[in-house]
Amino acid sequence: MTPSAHTPDTTDPSDAVTVDPALVKRAVKAAALGNAMEWFDFGVYSYIAVTLGKVFFPSGNPTAQLLSTFGAFAAAFLVRPLGGLVFGPLGDRVGRQKVLAVTMIMMAAGTFAIGLIPSYAPIGVAAPLLLLVARLVQGFSTGGEYAGASTFIAEYAPDKRRGFLGSWLEFGTLAGYIAGAGLVTVMTALLSSDDLLSWGWRIPFLIAGPMGAIGLYLRLRLEETPAFAAETEKAKSERPRVPLREMITGQWRTLLLCVGLVLVFNVTDYMLLSYMPSYLTSELKYDETHGLLVVLGVMALMMVVQPFAGALSDRVGRRPVIAAGCVGFLLLSVPALLLIRQGSLFAIALGMGALGLLLVCFTSAMPAALPALFPTRVRYGSLSVGFNVSVSLFGGTTPLVVTALIGATGNVMMPAYYMMAAAVIGGVAVWFMTESAGRPLPGSPPQH
Repeated sequence: MTPSAHTPDTTDPSDAVTVDPALVKRAVKAAALGNAMEWFDFGVYSYIAVTLGKVFFPSGNPTAQLLSTFGAFAAAFLVRPLGGLVFGPLGDRVGRQKVLAVTMIMMAAGTFAIGLIPSYAPIGVAAPLLLLVARLVQGFSTGGEYAGASTFIAEYAPDKRRGFLGSWLEFGTLAGYIAGAGLVTVMTALLSSDDLLSWGWRIPFLIAGPMGAIGLYLRLRLEETPAFAAETEKAKSERPRVPLREMITGQWRTLLLCVGLVLVFNVTDYMLLSYMPSYLTSELKYDETHGLLVVLGVMALMMVVQPFAGALSDRVGRRPVIAAGCVGFLLLSVPALLLIRQGSLFAIALGMGALGLLLVCFTSAMPAALPALFPTRVRYGSLSVGFNVSVSLFGGTTPLVVTALIGATGNVMMPAYYMMAAAVIGGVAVWFMTESAGRPLPGSPPQH
Protein backbone atom coordinates (compact mmCIF):
# COMPACT_ATOMS: atom_id res chain seq x y z
CA MET A 1 0.00 0.00 0.00
CA THR A 2 1.38 3.42 -0.93
CA PRO A 3 1.37 6.11 1.76
CA SER A 4 -1.78 7.70 0.34
CA ALA A 5 -3.72 4.61 -0.64
CA HIS A 6 -7.42 4.96 0.05
CA THR A 7 -9.38 2.77 2.34
CA PRO A 8 -11.35 0.36 0.12
CA ASP A 9 -14.70 1.85 -0.82
CA THR A 10 -17.47 -0.15 0.77
CA THR A 11 -20.27 2.30 0.05
CA ASP A 12 -23.35 1.12 -1.76
CA PRO A 13 -23.81 2.89 -5.13
CA SER A 14 -27.42 3.39 -4.17
CA ASP A 15 -26.20 5.70 -1.40
CA ALA A 16 -24.86 8.15 -4.00
CA VAL A 17 -25.54 11.80 -3.17
CA THR A 18 -26.90 14.25 -5.75
CA VAL A 19 -25.97 17.85 -4.96
CA ASP A 20 -27.97 20.87 -6.14
CA PRO A 21 -25.85 22.63 -8.83
CA ALA A 22 -26.91 26.03 -7.47
CA LEU A 23 -25.50 25.11 -4.05
CA VAL A 24 -22.26 23.95 -5.65
CA LYS A 25 -21.87 27.30 -7.46
CA ARG A 26 -22.49 29.25 -4.26
CA ALA A 27 -19.98 27.11 -2.37
CA VAL A 28 -17.31 27.64 -5.03
CA LYS A 29 -17.90 31.42 -5.11
CA ALA A 30 -17.76 31.81 -1.34
CA ALA A 31 -14.63 29.67 -0.97
CA ALA A 32 -12.84 31.33 -3.89
CA LEU A 33 -13.61 34.84 -2.59
CA GLY A 34 -11.86 34.09 0.70
CA ASN A 35 -8.79 32.90 -1.18
CA ALA A 36 -9.00 35.99 -3.39
CA MET A 37 -8.95 38.24 -0.34
CA GLU A 38 -5.98 36.40 1.18
CA TRP A 39 -4.01 36.80 -2.03
CA PHE A 40 -5.15 40.37 -2.58
CA ASP A 41 -3.15 41.10 0.56
CA PHE A 42 -0.18 39.04 -0.68
CA GLY A 43 -0.25 40.84 -4.02
CA VAL A 44 -0.31 44.24 -2.35
CA TYR A 45 2.39 43.31 0.15
CA SER A 46 4.73 41.84 -2.47
CA TYR A 47 4.35 44.65 -4.97
CA ILE A 48 4.67 47.43 -2.42
CA ALA A 49 7.45 45.75 -0.41
CA VAL A 50 10.08 48.38 -1.27
CA THR A 51 7.76 51.19 -0.09
CA LEU A 52 6.81 49.30 3.08
CA GLY A 53 10.50 48.87 3.84
CA LYS A 54 10.95 52.64 3.80
CA VAL A 55 7.80 53.24 5.89
CA PHE A 56 8.41 50.70 8.66
CA PHE A 57 12.14 49.88 8.50
CA PRO A 58 14.08 53.08 7.76
CA SER A 59 17.70 52.27 6.97
CA GLY A 60 20.41 53.39 4.62
CA ASN A 61 20.60 49.90 3.12
CA PRO A 62 17.84 49.01 0.61
CA THR A 63 18.67 45.29 0.86
CA ALA A 64 18.26 45.41 4.65
CA GLN A 65 14.91 47.17 4.23
CA LEU A 66 13.71 44.53 1.77
CA LEU A 67 14.90 41.71 4.02
CA SER A 68 13.09 43.26 7.00
CA THR A 69 9.87 43.60 5.01
CA PHE A 70 10.03 40.01 3.77
CA GLY A 71 10.91 38.96 7.31
CA ALA A 72 7.57 40.37 8.51
CA PHE A 73 5.95 38.65 5.51
CA ALA A 74 7.52 35.32 6.51
CA ALA A 75 6.64 35.74 10.21
CA ALA A 76 2.96 35.30 9.39
CA PHE A 77 3.75 31.86 8.04
CA LEU A 78 5.36 30.76 11.28
CA VAL A 79 1.99 30.91 13.07
CA ARG A 80 0.04 29.28 10.26
CA PRO A 81 0.52 25.78 11.73
CA LEU A 82 -0.91 27.06 15.02
CA GLY A 83 -3.93 28.38 13.14
CA GLY A 84 -4.23 25.02 11.40
CA LEU A 85 -4.07 23.18 14.72
CA VAL A 86 -6.90 25.35 16.07
CA PHE A 87 -9.18 25.80 13.06
CA GLY A 88 -8.62 22.39 11.42
CA PRO A 89 -9.91 20.19 14.27
CA LEU A 90 -12.63 22.78 14.96
CA GLY A 91 -13.77 22.45 11.35
CA ASP A 92 -13.97 18.68 11.76
CA ARG A 93 -15.99 19.09 14.95
CA VAL A 94 -18.40 22.02 14.47
CA GLY A 95 -18.44 22.27 10.67
CA ARG A 96 -16.57 23.75 7.75
CA GLN A 97 -18.94 26.68 7.16
CA LYS A 98 -18.71 28.16 10.67
CA VAL A 99 -14.92 28.05 10.78
CA LEU A 100 -14.58 29.58 7.31
CA ALA A 101 -16.75 32.51 8.45
CA VAL A 102 -14.39 33.13 11.39
CA THR A 103 -11.24 32.97 9.25
CA MET A 104 -12.78 35.47 6.84
CA ILE A 105 -13.38 37.98 9.66
CA MET A 106 -9.84 37.61 10.99
CA MET A 107 -8.21 37.93 7.57
CA ALA A 108 -10.12 41.11 6.78
CA ALA A 109 -9.38 42.63 10.19
CA GLY A 110 -5.64 41.90 9.97
CA THR A 111 -5.29 43.40 6.49
CA PHE A 112 -7.44 46.44 7.32
CA ALA A 113 -5.35 47.08 10.46
CA ILE A 114 -2.13 47.37 8.43
CA GLY A 115 -3.63 50.35 6.61
CA LEU A 116 -4.17 52.14 9.94
CA ILE A 117 -0.69 51.67 11.46
CA PRO A 118 1.35 54.90 11.81
CA SER A 119 4.73 54.93 10.08
CA TYR A 120 8.08 54.61 11.86
CA ALA A 121 8.62 58.39 11.99
CA PRO A 122 5.93 59.28 14.61
CA ILE A 123 5.96 56.16 16.82
CA GLY A 124 9.35 54.56 16.23
CA VAL A 125 9.85 50.85 16.81
CA ALA A 126 6.16 50.41 17.70
CA ALA A 127 5.34 50.72 13.96
CA PRO A 128 7.14 47.55 12.79
CA LEU A 129 5.91 45.75 15.93
CA LEU A 130 2.29 46.60 15.09
CA LEU A 131 2.89 45.48 11.50
CA LEU A 132 4.19 42.19 12.86
CA VAL A 133 1.11 41.76 15.09
CA ALA A 134 -1.23 42.38 12.15
CA ARG A 135 0.70 39.89 10.03
CA LEU A 136 0.49 37.31 12.82
CA VAL A 137 -3.32 37.72 12.96
CA GLN A 138 -3.44 37.20 9.21
CA GLY A 139 -1.17 34.18 9.43
CA PHE A 140 -3.18 32.58 12.21
CA SER A 141 -6.44 32.97 10.29
CA THR A 142 -5.03 31.71 7.00
CA GLY A 143 -3.95 28.60 8.89
CA GLY A 144 -7.56 27.49 8.58
CA GLU A 145 -8.42 29.11 5.27
CA TYR A 146 -6.95 27.11 2.36
CA ALA A 147 -7.53 23.68 3.86
CA GLY A 148 -11.09 24.66 4.77
CA ALA A 149 -11.87 26.24 1.41
CA SER A 150 -10.47 23.34 -0.61
CA THR A 151 -12.24 20.84 1.66
CA PHE A 152 -15.48 22.78 1.29
CA ILE A 153 -15.37 22.74 -2.52
CA ALA A 154 -14.18 19.12 -2.69
CA GLU A 155 -17.00 17.93 -0.43
CA TYR A 156 -19.61 19.78 -2.49
CA ALA A 157 -18.30 18.85 -5.94
CA PRO A 158 -19.50 15.87 -7.97
CA ASP A 159 -16.77 13.23 -8.18
CA LYS A 160 -16.28 13.64 -11.92
CA ARG A 161 -16.02 17.47 -11.78
CA ARG A 162 -13.94 17.95 -8.62
CA GLY A 163 -10.84 19.04 -10.55
CA PHE A 164 -12.71 21.64 -12.60
CA LEU A 165 -14.64 23.06 -9.65
CA GLY A 166 -11.60 22.97 -7.37
CA SER A 167 -9.57 24.91 -9.93
CA TRP A 168 -11.78 27.94 -9.28
CA LEU A 169 -10.28 28.21 -5.81
CA GLU A 170 -6.92 29.10 -7.34
CA PHE A 171 -8.72 31.19 -9.96
CA GLY A 172 -9.78 33.27 -6.95
CA THR A 173 -6.15 33.36 -5.80
CA LEU A 174 -5.03 34.76 -9.14
CA ALA A 175 -7.93 37.21 -9.33
CA GLY A 176 -7.15 38.52 -5.84
CA TYR A 177 -3.46 38.78 -6.60
CA ILE A 178 -4.09 40.60 -9.87
CA ALA A 179 -6.47 42.99 -8.12
CA GLY A 180 -3.95 43.73 -5.36
CA ALA A 181 -0.89 43.91 -7.59
CA GLY A 182 -2.80 45.81 -10.29
CA LEU A 183 -3.96 48.41 -7.79
CA VAL A 184 -0.38 48.93 -6.58
CA THR A 185 0.83 49.18 -10.20
CA VAL A 186 -1.74 51.86 -11.02
CA MET A 187 -0.91 53.76 -7.83
CA THR A 188 2.82 53.55 -8.57
CA ALA A 189 2.20 55.00 -12.03
CA LEU A 190 -0.19 57.77 -10.91
CA LEU A 191 1.22 58.87 -7.55
CA SER A 192 4.50 60.58 -6.86
CA SER A 193 7.03 58.71 -4.74
CA ASP A 194 6.36 61.09 -1.84
CA ASP A 195 2.58 60.60 -2.01
CA LEU A 196 2.94 56.83 -2.21
CA LEU A 197 5.28 56.88 0.78
CA SER A 198 3.20 59.22 2.93
CA TRP A 199 -0.38 57.95 2.39
CA GLY A 200 -0.88 56.10 -0.89
CA TRP A 201 0.41 52.75 0.40
CA ARG A 202 -2.47 52.59 2.91
CA ILE A 203 -5.29 52.51 0.32
CA PRO A 204 -4.96 48.84 -0.80
CA PHE A 205 -4.98 47.58 2.79
CA LEU A 206 -8.04 49.64 3.76
CA ILE A 207 -10.01 48.10 0.87
CA ALA A 208 -9.89 44.78 2.75
CA GLY A 209 -12.69 45.91 5.08
CA PRO A 210 -15.49 46.03 2.48
CA MET A 211 -14.12 42.91 0.74
CA GLY A 212 -14.26 40.99 4.01
CA ALA A 213 -17.85 42.05 4.64
CA ILE A 214 -18.93 40.73 1.24
CA GLY A 215 -17.08 37.46 1.75
CA LEU A 216 -18.58 36.99 5.21
CA TYR A 217 -22.09 37.55 3.85
CA LEU A 218 -21.57 34.89 1.16
CA ARG A 219 -20.16 32.36 3.61
CA LEU A 220 -22.90 32.84 6.18
CA ARG A 221 -25.50 31.99 3.52
CA LEU A 222 -23.96 28.58 2.82
CA GLU A 223 -25.15 25.24 4.10
CA GLU A 224 -22.82 22.61 5.54
CA THR A 225 -21.20 20.20 3.06
CA PRO A 226 -22.99 16.89 2.29
CA ALA A 227 -19.97 14.87 3.48
CA PHE A 228 -19.80 16.61 6.85
CA ALA A 229 -23.59 16.47 7.26
CA ALA A 230 -23.51 12.71 6.62
CA GLU A 231 -20.66 12.25 9.09
CA THR A 232 -22.58 14.21 11.74
CA GLU A 233 -25.71 12.19 11.09
CA LYS A 234 -23.67 9.04 11.51
CA ALA A 235 -22.61 10.22 14.97
CA LYS A 236 -26.31 10.69 15.93
CA SER A 237 -25.33 13.44 18.33
CA GLU A 238 -22.98 16.37 18.82
CA ARG A 239 -19.77 15.86 16.87
CA PRO A 240 -17.20 14.12 19.06
CA ARG A 241 -13.79 15.72 19.41
CA VAL A 242 -11.31 14.21 16.96
CA PRO A 243 -8.23 13.18 18.94
CA LEU A 244 -4.98 14.89 17.97
CA ARG A 245 -3.42 11.45 17.74
CA GLU A 246 -5.91 10.37 15.08
CA MET A 247 -5.55 13.64 13.18
CA ILE A 248 -1.74 13.58 13.03
CA THR A 249 -0.05 10.36 14.10
CA GLY A 250 -2.83 8.23 12.66
CA GLN A 251 -2.26 9.90 9.28
CA TRP A 252 1.50 10.44 9.38
CA ARG A 253 2.33 8.72 6.08
CA THR A 254 -0.31 10.70 4.25
CA LEU A 255 0.76 13.89 6.04
CA LEU A 256 4.31 13.43 4.74
CA LEU A 257 2.92 12.99 1.25
CA CYS A 258 0.81 16.14 1.69
CA VAL A 259 3.86 18.13 2.85
CA GLY A 260 5.81 17.09 -0.25
CA LEU A 261 2.99 18.02 -2.65
CA VAL A 262 2.37 21.35 -0.93
CA LEU A 263 6.12 22.10 -0.94
CA VAL A 264 6.49 22.04 -4.71
CA PHE A 265 3.14 23.79 -5.12
CA ASN A 266 3.97 26.68 -2.80
CA VAL A 267 7.70 27.16 -3.39
CA THR A 268 7.02 27.67 -7.10
CA ASP A 269 3.87 29.70 -6.37
CA TYR A 270 5.55 32.16 -3.98
CA MET A 271 8.67 32.31 -6.13
CA LEU A 272 6.73 33.44 -9.18
CA LEU A 273 3.97 35.55 -7.63
CA SER A 274 5.61 36.98 -4.50
CA TYR A 275 9.36 37.07 -5.10
CA MET A 276 9.84 37.71 -8.82
CA PRO A 277 8.48 41.30 -8.80
CA SER A 278 11.13 42.26 -6.23
CA TYR A 279 13.77 40.15 -8.03
CA LEU A 280 13.18 42.05 -11.27
CA THR A 281 13.52 45.39 -9.49
CA SER A 282 16.15 44.84 -6.80
CA GLU A 283 18.43 42.22 -8.40
CA LEU A 284 18.08 42.92 -12.14
CA LYS A 285 17.47 46.69 -11.80
CA TYR A 286 14.60 46.30 -14.25
CA ASP A 287 12.12 49.14 -14.69
CA GLU A 288 9.62 48.69 -11.85
CA THR A 289 6.41 49.47 -13.75
CA HIS A 290 7.27 47.26 -16.74
CA GLY A 291 8.26 44.41 -14.43
CA LEU A 292 4.99 44.61 -12.55
CA LEU A 293 2.97 44.65 -15.76
CA VAL A 294 4.76 41.54 -17.07
CA VAL A 295 3.95 39.58 -13.93
CA LEU A 296 0.32 40.75 -14.06
CA GLY A 297 0.13 39.57 -17.67
CA VAL A 298 1.47 36.15 -16.68
CA MET A 299 -1.17 35.85 -13.95
CA ALA A 300 -3.91 36.84 -16.39
CA LEU A 301 -2.67 34.07 -18.73
CA MET A 302 -2.79 31.61 -15.84
CA MET A 303 -6.38 32.62 -15.06
CA VAL A 304 -7.45 31.84 -18.62
CA VAL A 305 -5.80 28.40 -18.60
CA GLN A 306 -6.75 27.47 -15.02
CA PRO A 307 -10.30 26.04 -15.50
CA PHE A 308 -9.25 24.09 -18.60
CA ALA A 309 -6.35 22.52 -16.73
CA GLY A 310 -8.71 21.64 -13.87
CA ALA A 311 -11.05 19.94 -16.31
CA LEU A 312 -8.06 18.12 -17.83
CA SER A 313 -7.19 16.72 -14.39
CA ASP A 314 -10.72 15.26 -14.24
CA ARG A 315 -10.14 13.56 -17.57
CA VAL A 316 -6.55 12.28 -17.37
CA GLY A 317 -6.05 12.30 -13.57
CA ARG A 318 -4.36 14.49 -10.97
CA ARG A 319 -1.07 12.56 -11.00
CA PRO A 320 -0.19 13.14 -14.69
CA VAL A 321 -0.99 16.87 -14.45
CA ILE A 322 1.02 17.41 -11.26
CA ALA A 323 3.89 15.23 -12.55
CA ALA A 324 4.06 17.32 -15.73
CA GLY A 325 4.54 20.43 -13.59
CA CYS A 326 7.35 18.80 -11.58
CA VAL A 327 9.20 17.65 -14.71
CA GLY A 328 8.71 21.06 -16.31
CA PHE A 329 10.19 22.97 -13.37
CA LEU A 330 13.11 20.56 -13.17
CA LEU A 331 13.99 21.00 -16.84
CA LEU A 332 12.97 24.58 -17.56
CA SER A 333 13.71 26.62 -14.42
CA VAL A 334 17.27 27.48 -15.48
CA PRO A 335 16.40 28.29 -19.13
CA ALA A 336 13.43 30.39 -18.00
CA LEU A 337 15.52 32.39 -15.51
CA LEU A 338 18.26 32.90 -18.11
CA LEU A 339 15.61 34.33 -20.41
CA ILE A 340 14.38 36.61 -17.64
CA ARG A 341 17.94 37.76 -16.94
CA GLN A 342 18.45 38.56 -20.62
CA GLY A 343 16.54 41.72 -19.82
CA SER A 344 14.39 42.49 -22.84
CA LEU A 345 10.65 42.77 -22.35
CA PHE A 346 10.00 39.86 -24.74
CA ALA A 347 12.53 37.56 -23.03
CA ILE A 348 11.22 38.37 -19.55
CA ALA A 349 7.63 37.78 -20.68
CA LEU A 350 8.59 34.48 -22.32
CA GLY A 351 10.49 33.19 -19.28
CA MET A 352 7.82 34.27 -16.81
CA GLY A 353 5.05 32.92 -19.05
CA ALA A 354 6.71 29.49 -19.19
CA LEU A 355 6.97 29.36 -15.39
CA GLY A 356 3.36 30.54 -15.06
CA LEU A 357 2.01 27.79 -17.33
CA LEU A 358 3.99 25.18 -15.40
CA LEU A 359 2.59 26.54 -12.15
CA VAL A 360 -0.95 26.01 -13.51
CA CYS A 361 -0.26 22.25 -13.33
CA PHE A 362 -0.28 22.66 -9.54
CA THR A 363 -2.86 25.42 -9.08
CA SER A 364 -5.42 23.51 -11.15
CA ALA A 365 -5.01 20.01 -9.69
CA MET A 366 -3.95 20.49 -6.06
CA PRO A 367 -7.27 21.87 -4.70
CA ALA A 368 -8.92 18.57 -5.69
CA ALA A 369 -5.95 16.27 -4.98
CA LEU A 370 -5.10 17.42 -1.45
CA PRO A 371 -8.54 16.98 0.25
CA ALA A 372 -8.78 13.52 -1.34
CA LEU A 373 -5.76 12.38 0.68
CA PHE A 374 -7.72 12.23 3.96
CA PRO A 375 -11.00 10.68 5.20
CA THR A 376 -13.96 12.94 6.06
CA ARG A 377 -13.60 12.54 9.82
CA VAL A 378 -10.15 14.20 9.92
CA ARG A 379 -9.96 15.88 6.50
CA TYR A 380 -10.03 19.53 7.57
CA GLY A 381 -7.70 19.02 10.55
CA SER A 382 -5.12 16.78 8.91
CA LEU A 383 -5.00 18.83 5.71
CA SER A 384 -4.64 22.04 7.77
CA VAL A 385 -1.65 20.61 9.61
CA GLY A 386 0.09 19.16 6.54
CA PHE A 387 -0.59 22.17 4.34
CA ASN A 388 0.44 24.83 6.85
CA VAL A 389 3.56 23.08 8.11
CA SER A 390 4.77 22.83 4.52
CA VAL A 391 3.81 26.40 3.61
CA SER A 392 5.41 27.78 6.78
CA LEU A 393 8.71 25.95 6.38
CA PHE A 394 9.12 26.14 2.62
CA GLY A 395 6.52 28.29 0.83
CA GLY A 396 6.13 31.56 2.72
CA THR A 397 9.84 31.69 3.53
CA THR A 398 10.81 31.46 -0.15
CA PRO A 399 11.28 35.23 -0.75
CA LEU A 400 13.33 35.61 2.43
CA VAL A 401 15.49 32.50 1.88
CA VAL A 402 16.21 33.22 -1.79
CA THR A 403 17.04 36.87 -1.08
CA ALA A 404 19.43 35.74 1.68
CA LEU A 405 20.99 33.03 -0.53
CA ILE A 406 21.67 35.52 -3.31
CA GLY A 407 23.19 37.90 -0.77
CA ALA A 408 25.38 35.18 0.72
CA THR A 409 26.56 33.56 -2.52
CA GLY A 410 26.24 36.34 -5.08
CA ASN A 411 24.62 33.77 -7.38
CA VAL A 412 21.55 35.32 -9.00
CA MET A 413 20.49 31.92 -10.40
CA MET A 414 19.42 30.79 -6.92
CA PRO A 415 15.67 31.10 -7.71
CA ALA A 416 16.02 28.48 -10.47
CA TYR A 417 17.99 26.05 -8.30
CA TYR A 418 15.47 26.45 -5.48
CA MET A 419 12.56 25.61 -7.81
CA MET A 420 14.42 22.60 -9.21
CA ALA A 421 15.01 21.20 -5.72
CA ALA A 422 11.30 21.65 -4.94
CA ALA A 423 10.39 19.86 -8.20
CA VAL A 424 12.44 16.81 -7.22
CA ILE A 425 10.65 16.56 -3.85
CA GLY A 426 7.29 17.06 -5.54
CA GLY A 427 8.08 14.35 -8.07
CA VAL A 428 8.77 11.86 -5.28
CA ALA A 429 5.44 12.75 -3.67
CA VAL A 430 3.57 12.27 -6.95
CA TRP A 431 5.16 8.82 -7.34
CA PHE A 432 3.62 7.71 -4.05
CA MET A 433 0.22 9.40 -4.30
CA THR A 434 -2.87 7.46 -5.33
CA GLU A 435 -5.04 8.73 -8.20
CA SER A 436 -8.28 10.30 -6.94
CA ALA A 437 -9.87 11.69 -10.11
CA GLY A 438 -13.43 10.49 -10.67
CA ARG A 439 -13.54 8.61 -7.35
CA PRO A 440 -15.49 9.34 -4.16
CA LEU A 441 -13.65 11.10 -1.37
CA PRO A 442 -12.35 8.67 1.28
CA GLY A 443 -15.10 7.93 3.77
CA SER A 444 -17.84 9.45 1.59
CA PRO A 445 -20.41 7.92 -0.77
CA PRO A 446 -20.28 8.66 -4.52
CA GLN A 447 -21.42 12.17 -5.37
CA HIS A 448 -23.11 13.27 -8.59
